[in-house]
Amino acid sequence: MSFESQTVWITGASSGIGEALAHEWAGRGAKLILSGRDEARLASVADALDTETLTLPFDVRDETAMQQATGQAIAWTGNVDIFVANAGVSQRSQALKTDIQVYRDIIDIDLTAQIAATQALLPHMAERGSGRFVFISSIAGKVGVPMRTAYCAAKFGLIGYADALRAELSVKGVDVHVIAPGSIATNVSRNALSADGSKRGRSDDVIDNGIPPEEAAKTMVDAIAAGQREIIVARGMEEAMGEMRRTPDQLLDQVAAMVAAGYVEKMEADD
Repeated sequence: MSFESQTVWITGASSGIGEALAHEWAGRGAKLILSGRDEARLASVADALDTETLTLPFDVRDETAMQQATGQAIAWTGNVDIFVANAGVSQRSQALKTDIQVYRDIIDIDLTAQIAATQALLPHMAERGSGRFVFISSIAGKVGVPMRTAYCAAKFGLIGYADALRAELSVKGVDVHVIAPGSIATNVSRNALSADGSKRGRSDDVIDNGIPPEEAAKTMVDAIAAGQREIIVARGMEEAMGEMRRTPDQLLDQVAAMVAAGYVEKMEADD
């Protein structure tokens, strides 16, 4: 499919995977809406893109700001064709040593805020009968990874929400894609939360030697263009683990068929 003149809204767009996706889609003719907390960094990313851009800085946990940004995003071109829920924070700490507030913060940022942003935009796409939601989860959303119990909980939850949403929207012309990256060479580990909630401040060798963000972004956008519903972007052992836990297309088709056969209407009637 072509992304020419489509409007793509990316959260967490000031660096890493979000920034790389912005460049990839801009190169394919899309218009970009960039969101994140750092207004200056968003502006820098926007300046480097050879396409029309709109920056909407806000903290994903600020629901009022998010709702306002949703209205602005829709009004900019009249449509949001693709929404990429990419904002998030990782973790590096043992469960035995981790403060419960770290769990609350990571789940709030990586799961609840992503759901809230999606729910705000959902009526727009459903009414139009077209659009795509793209959820950036993780291999840690398919496989429980040590030192990431909070992160895994949030990313597993994001996939569950996305899979259920996909089934509901399968009769409304709106597509849902889940992306499970492995180690991508970004600052994700450096920015990860430690046991007390402080920023870790250092990276991992596996991250530093991971897939370049630009390469990962191309793989992701190619897979979205091909209509893939679950997209694993990883190498080596991480790729093997992700493939072992991949949701079969037949199962996704089966759940979509339930919706097409009137499952939702029956459930609502029983209420």
